[in-house]
Amino acid sequence: MSAITWEVFASRGFETAWPELGEGVLRARGRAVGTVPEPYWISYGLETAGGFVTRRLSVTAETGDGTRTLDLRHDGHGRWTANGEPLPDVDGALDCDLGLCPLTNTMPVLRHGLHQVPGQREFLMAWVSVPDLAVRPSRQTYTHLEPGRVRYSSGDFRSDLEFDEEGYVVGYPQLATRLTAR
Repeated sequence: MSAITWEVFASRGFETAWPELGEGVLRARGRAVGTVPEPYWISYGLETAGGFVTRRLSVTAETGDGTRTLDLRHDGHGRWTANGEPLPDVDGALDCDLGLCPLTNTMPVLRHGLHQVPGQREFLMAWVSVPDLAVRPSRQTYTHLEPGRVRYSSGDFRSDLEFDEEGYVVGYPQLATRLTAR
C-alpha cells in the first residue's frame, strides 16, 4: 500500500494517508499533525461501502487537553451515529468530511466521476471539526471544471481543487498540497 502525504497549510502541519481503492470502495488509514487552531495529532481510519458511501470514520485526536475519540457510523440507510448517539442533523448524508483532511474530498468526486466528466452535485456532509471532533452538517457543492479540476464550495468558501486520475487531491488552494506521488 502506497502513501500520500500532503502539506496542510490551513493547520500548519502535514497529513499522510494510506488509501486502498477497490471496486467502488475506499479504505484508508491516516495520521495528521497540526499546530492550528492548537497543536494536535490525529489518527483516523476510514471505510466506505459500495459507491464510495461512508460506512465508518474512527478518529483519535490528541491535544494538550488530552485525548478524544470519535466513532462515526453511517447505517447505509441515511442515518448516522457518533459514539453510538444518533445524529439527526446529518441524516441523509452519504459522506463524512474530516476537517483539514484532503482525503475525504475523494468519495463524492469518485462516486460521480466529477474529476473526469462534466457535472455539478450538491451534498450534505457529516463534517468533523479538528481537533475537537464535533460533527456538524455541511452543505457542499462540487462542480467539474475540466479533467482533473473540480470547484468545491460551501457557504462563502470556494476553492478549485486539482485531482489525479485516481481521484485523490493533488492541490487544494488555501488548504493543502500533495508532497508525494501516489
